[in-house]
Amino acid sequence: MSEKGLFIVIEGVDGSGKTTQAELLAAYLRSKGRRVHHTAEPTASGLGGMVRDGLGAEHPRTNDELAAMFLADRVAHNVSPKSGIRRYIESGTDVVCDRYYYSSIAYQGVGGSLEWVAAMNLNCPSIMKPDICIFIDLDPEKCMEHIQAGRSHFEIYEENAAVIAETRRRYGIVFDMLAGRDNIVVVDGARAKEDVFEDIRAAVEKLL
Repeated sequence: MSEKGLFIVIEGVDGSGKTTQAELLAAYLRSKGRRVHHTAEPTASGLGGMVRDGLGAEHPRTNDELAAMFLADRVAHNVSPKSGIRRYIESGTDVVCDRYYYSSIAYQGVGGSLEWVAAMNLNCPSIMKPDICIFIDLDPEKCMEHIQAGRSHFEIYEENAAVIAETRRRYGIVFDMLAGRDNIVVVDGARAKEDVFEDIRAAVEKLL
């Protein structure tokens, strides 16, 4: 049986540069001769499409609705026999995932629902725990600049810097909650992308 692949999650608030860093990491691992599957949540499946629709301003959903939709999409993302995270990991392929359950707990865990969102994700037997979660931390004002420069439309969590700042605060709560359970590394995103990636590379290299 082949050696299992690594399961790496890249997290961050909107506009933090996480998608760019996930792409750089996937390319780096491939350059090391490793097989890599780069994926993201919400997925490109029908379930993921429903989630993205709910994130838009035209068809808003409650936080609890979104949390449940994300959970369904995440379970399918893990167990799909053709493109599931578990299948890739067990076949020896590294998985680099842009967002995971950390996002659900931080974004949908508002109004007293944080514990509920955490419980249904962390206690679901189909949802794998990553080998490492790397959080790119960046000032909300700078994140907003990136969003305004690169988007033609905004999702509900991208309205302004105050919304992003609150989400960033909740990520801190999530990481405190998971300390000792998950391997979480926080990286300073207020630097050149090459410098940010160097910290990410160093953290991942410890697992190779």
